Amino acid sequence: MRNQLLLQLPFVLILIFIVSFKLTHAKSTIEPCTSSDSCPSLLSYVLPWDSKLSEIAYRFQVNVFDVMAANSINITASSVGNQIFGARSQLKVPISCSCVDGIRRVMLSYIVRAADSLDLISEGYGRLVSGEQLGTLNGISPNNPLTSGQSILVQLPCTCFNNSNNGVASVFMSYVVQSGESLSNIGVEFGATVMELVGINGLDQPTVDPGDIMAIPISACSSANLNWYNESLIVPNGSYALTASNCIKCICRPSTLNLQCFPSGIVNACSHLQCKGSNLFIGDVSINRTATGCNVSTCVYRGHNGGKIFRGLLNSSHSHCSDDEDYSIVSPVASPENPTVPYISLPPSQSPFPNRTIGTDAYGPSSRLNPSSAPKYGRLVSEAPYYSLWVVLCLFF
Repeated sequence: MRNQLLLQLPFVLILIFIVSFKLTHAKSTIEPCTSSDSCPSLLSYVLPWDSKLSEIAYRFQVNVFDVMAANSINITASSVGNQIFGARSQLKVPISCSCVDGIRRVMLSYIVRAADSLDLISEGYGRLVSGEQLGTLNGISPNNPLTSGQSILVQLPCTCFNNSNNGVASVFMSYVVQSGESLSNIGVEFGATVMELVGINGLDQPTVDPGDIMAIPISACSSANLNWYNESLIVPNGSYALTASNCIKCICRPSTLNLQCFPSGIVNACSHLQCKGSNLFIGDVSINRTATGCNVSTCVYRGHNGGKIFRGLLNSSHSHCSDDEDYSIVSPVASPENPTVPYISLPPSQSPFPNRTIGTDAYGPSSRLNPSSAPKYGRLVSEAPYYSLWVVLCLFF
């Protein structure tokens, strides 16, 4: 009997390895937190099937305008939310990253449909959450199965890291590693080095597996030094943001990481965005050439408050003027002559899909991670291999 067991031992070990591999969950970057603040972040979403922008916005419970802005999609009256993107298209979904039970994450709600399974719901969210995680969070089991019309919680990973990467304003994006990808080609695609990705994600070695969820830094423009009133913006490079009840559009130029703001043109009620004492509107530039160079006047956006837009006239002199120079970019340390000129009252924000608020009692079971003992960056790994060993041994004996 003992000899028979010894002969079968290699097969048992192989079986243990196979089951362990199958049950091991993908790793995900986590960020411990202690405050109740939130930050702007991104989710990289690979569409599982053809979807309208409005459907994507509804799925992630965000404003469709914000989805369009994050992907630099031009907004027109006839196109809002109606564009269809094909399966396997990749979009950025802007999301507010909160601190929940000591960990940065996003909590959403989902209404179960008749044909749904945990795996199908996971696929619908681009594998940013696994079916196993959905089942654990919502107590789904053979004795408590999914039912049509049931509302369940969906927990998605996100990171803040103070919106800074080596001193550069950044927005962090949760990214699901696809088959055949490496840290090198992911870094090339998003402008990050392998060492940055290793450090941010707390990797023991510079390798990743399909299904792993990484935090990727996207350099951004910030209004922190622009002396704005009652407002701050962090806009990922190559995208834009709508502010002041969608009256103002601020774009982030990848080459300079400077914000440029001007009227969005999508809200009819926004008018008279003119700087006092000039014929310039927000975003307009006037160049007056002189014998020694040129004088430049720029009407710049300075935030909004209580339904009012603030703007100011910025004057500067230049000894060397060029037709190729872009004088619409405002220096972070520049101060306008008339910085507090409220003029226009704004209508309520036009949000076809407003954010839903989920109460703190709906967050589900607490994480077992201890924020005080956790490193700044970490990897969350499943304990499934340990349980698989017990399963195999029980089946064998």
